[in-house]
Amino acid sequence: MNEPMDTAPESGKPPSKALLPHALRAAGFAWRGLVATWRTERAFRIEVWCCALLLPVALWLGRDGVERTLLMVSCLLVLICELLNSALENLADRISTERHPLAGRAKDQGAAALLLSLSLAGLCWGMVICERWLF
Repeated sequence: MNEPMDTAPESGKPPSKALLPHALRAAGFAWRGLVATWRTERAFRIEVWCCALLLPVALWLGRDGVERTLLMVSCLLVLICELLNSALENLADRISTERHPLAGRAKDQGAAALLLSLSLAGLCWGMVICERWLF
């Protein structure tokens, strides 16, 4: 049967009111993941540098808030996909370093997601640039 909304399901105690410590702890885990990916993934470092260069350009290039947001989100989506792809590859390698068709397929699918995010970013930037200078 469903637990009442005012209790934590695992303990039956009321949920903690201390959301800030939980949020800070979660932010620490996220930061640790960013640092680990920065240290171990060359592609991520390159994409971060590209993003750092392109975000200010997006503010200048976009004609309005929607265009600026589109350009910035497309860059950040590449970083998100790179993080997820790296996590998937690490998990597959943790399970086994032996070649397995399912692990290979999972890694290929992660790489495909990253490729699509890069394609989307290129499309967004290309459309905004073309519209700005050609039309």
